[in-house]
Amino acid sequence: MDQVLQDFRQQILAGQPLRIRGGGSKDWYGQTPQGALLDTRAYAGIVDYEPTELVITARCGTPLAEIDAALAANNQMLAFEPPHFGPAATVGGMIACGLSGPARQAVGSARDFVLGAVLMDGAGEVLHFGGQVMKNVAGYDVSRLLTGSLGCLGLILEVSIKVLPKPFASETRRFHMRQSDAIGRLNEWGGQPLPISASAWCDDVLTVRLSGAAAAVDAAAAKMGGERLEDADAFWRDLREQRHAYFGREESAAAPLWRLSVPSATAPLALPGGTLIEWGGAQRWLRLPSQAGAQASQADMQADMQADAATIRSAVAAVGGHASLFRGGDKEVGVFQPLTPVVEKIHRKLKDSFDPRGIFNRGRMYPHW
Repeated sequence: MDQVLQDFRQQILAGQPLRIRGGGSKDWYGQTPQGALLDTRAYAGIVDYEPTELVITARCGTPLAEIDAALAANNQMLAFEPPHFGPAATVGGMIACGLSGPARQAVGSARDFVLGAVLMDGAGEVLHFGGQVMKNVAGYDVSRLLTGSLGCLGLILEVSIKVLPKPFASETRRFHMRQSDAIGRLNEWGGQPLPISASAWCDDVLTVRLSGAAAAVDAAAAKMGGERLEDADAFWRDLREQRHAYFGREESAAAPLWRLSVPSATAPLALPGGTLIEWGGAQRWLRLPSQAGAQASQADMQADMQADAATIRSAVAAVGGHASLFRGGDKEVGVFQPLTPVVEKIHRKLKDSFDPRGIFNRGRMYPHW
């Protein structure tokens, strides 16, 4: 493994822009990748895993499937249910993208489970942050900072992640109701001691997962009512991997898919397109109608997209949220929410501290970086 690190260092010290890539399962996420390829898959393997300590440490190129298998053998899991988006997904990509699945509303995000990290910076130096226990706070915030940074700060070499036991029991219930009623019901249930671990609303159907002790799950199911969903594991897995019918409809496959983050009690937004709601109302997916008209010019479509982006971000900002162009569409509008001047200054200082020469993932988060 020392030779692999030397190879990484030599690529970095050469000074040319680098595009960090593991399995490539999320190449589409963020702005278009730039630079020469730095492939992390040679630096792989579980470094340490002690089930009784509920912590696993792995190198960046380790396949997520390998992590899942090791944890499942001990009836444990990555509680934030990170999406894979393909069999080649790696640990490094999981942390760099920072995406969380259906359980986010109950257990927290990927960032909340990162205990420590090892990073190679723009000077080829190996830096250690955090540790393998929650009480170890030395550099802890830096470890969390790397989660969702899209590799813009450096090459994530290794991470230590908190894991949790799988729940003793789980049951999924379904209810037929309009969007506004579903939002109200989710927020009402959210204020009660119910073991809700995931929720999703689409096409006038609200789906809720209950997880925990068998007695608690049974009591909650009896109280809430609804219909029991068979093969619920497949439903939540398809939702996590965006294989749910909402994401996979053929006629909208190339249409812009927006990810909206709003306060959970926010009323339905007056925006065009289809909606899917997760995380108790706090995450909302917006699939816009396809704009690829046969007679429309490229300039017209780009102007329409700019107008749609401005309309969406204005509507979401008005309720205290933010919006990202998750898939499809024209990335010229900017994938992520534009930064305020103060936040932009902080981001630039961080980038200059870790990667002053701008080696890593140029433009992947914001085009002008």
